Amino acid sequence: MVNLKNKNVEISLHFLIWLVLFFLPAAFSVGSDADWKDLFRHFWLQLIFLAVVFYANYLYLVKYIYDDKKVWFFVVNLSLILALIFFKNQIFDILEPHRRNPSDRKRPPASLFYFMDTLIYMIPVAFSIAINAGKKIQKAEEMKIEADNIKLQSELQHLKYQLQPHFFFNSLNNIYSLIDFAPDKAKQSIHSLSKLMRHLLYKTDVPTISLSEEVEFLNKYIELMSLRLTDNTKVYTNFPKTIPEMKIAPLLFISIVENAFKHGISATQHSDIHFKMEIIETEIHFTASNSNFPKTDADKSGSGIGVENLKKRLNLLYPEKHEFHSHLNNEMYIAEVKIITN
Repeated sequence: MVNLKNKNVEISLHFLIWLVLFFLPAAFSVGSDADWKDLFRHFWLQLIFLAVVFYANYLYLVKYIYDDKKVWFFVVNLSLILALIFFKNQIFDILEPHRRNPSDRKRPPASLFYFMDTLIYMIPVAFSIAINAGKKIQKAEEMKIEADNIKLQSELQHLKYQLQPHFFFNSLNNIYSLIDFAPDKAKQSIHSLSKLMRHLLYKTDVPTISLSEEVEFLNKYIELMSLRLTDNTKVYTNFPKTIPEMKIAPLLFISIVENAFKHGISATQHSDIHFKMEIIETEIHFTASNSNFPKTDADKSGSGIGVENLKKRLNLLYPEKHEFHSHLNNEMYIAEVKIITN
């Protein structure tokens, strides 16, 4: 449908240009002594032959250049141009018999007319080459953009598939830790996890979801993670009570939340975890801050791909429309994400 529309626009544009070229001589001759025969002999006949040269090249002959048949391109063009010049001169000789008067010694030689006409007919040849080259470049650019989009979607899909097992792995680790000392909480965790996995199955296989759905998912995950916490750890959430109708890519903030639970909990020391989201017009600010208890190399409670996955997805989904910062402040690890959604 798009190609057909572009083709119709191209045909209309060509028709309009030639219509203007044919009517310009008539417009400039208004008020002069020139008649329609003069316009035909001196302007329209030449335009007709120029159009023949242009479309012969535009539609057919220019292909010789791209097929590496440049010699054939020049031979056929030269033959066509010389034939048209000869044909034009024959028409002129019929319409203006005095042109063939041998006593007219002031008349320039025929070779000069052929040379000048050949130069004139090379103009539509050059135009046809330029236009086709422009179309080739545009098509190549469109194919490159399409290839980049396919690559982008493939990479995003790969990152999403990478994220879901990572999320599932961390959740199972959490449930495993509850089985021995809190089996009831473990059962509740499994039930909560099933709801979260339902969200992962049905809500994340789309480019965007509503921000309210993403916040609901975060709340459920935080509740799940909080089941195994002791009184030593306090979790605070500060999400907007009223969430505007905004669309974002799914699973953008879950890696930061996972990271906070992974590195912000100690079995013996007091720890705090804070999650905060602010919405300022079209911008979303998400902040996670947690007590900093770095894991040792022996700790295998996560694959470590979460935050790196997030950075890659932000670069792909929101180029030049996001910020990600993380730093330590008073023994608190703070991760901040800002997204511009428009």
